[in-house]
Amino acid sequence: MTATEDFINTLTRLKEGDLGLLRTHAGQGLDESVNGFDIFTGLWWPLRKDNVRTPERQSAWLVTKLYGAFPVADVRDQGVELAKLIGRLEKRLREESQRQRFRARFDAILQTPLAKLEPHLSWALSGIREAVAEGHTRGLDWVRLLDDLRLWVRGPDVQDREPTRRNRNVRYIWAEQYYLESTK
Repeated sequence: MTATEDFINTLTRLKEGDLGLLRTHAGQGLDESVNGFDIFTGLWWPLRKDNVRTPERQSAWLVTKLYGAFPVADVRDQGVELAKLIGRLEKRLREESQRQRFRARFDAILQTPLAKLEPHLSWALSGIREAVAEGHTRGLDWVRLLDDLRLWVRGPDVQDREPTRRNRNVRYIWAEQYYLESTK
């Protein structure tokens, strides 16, 4: 099991009270709240002390807050990567003007640095949460999301679960996945 998988497994076992507390930290940095810092370090440090390959704090904190706000099931299957799910959401739109606005929002994700990505990912995850509630998907691969966000920050030299992904820019991978799903 990878350090990312360990982190996500720990995150998905949080109780509703902790998830509710995480929801109050939307848009906040890790150092802006003692409660948020305490929850995060309770998740992150025990793994970090045992494994130096634990995801770095910035992307792990972002995923922690996103999971707190949108606790959709963690499903580690092909086809439930974030960009693919967003592409499927676009495909469900009927009007071309809606599709263009939707595509522009996805393009904004690809162009945004990690430090400013939370509102864009929150928009995407709200649509995914709705798709889960309607039975269009079973969940999201949170491990893949965290691995991808690690690559967002540090570039393609970071170890990943699939060596073929290591040498490619994650934003290109997301764009390709989105396009293929939205045009099927």
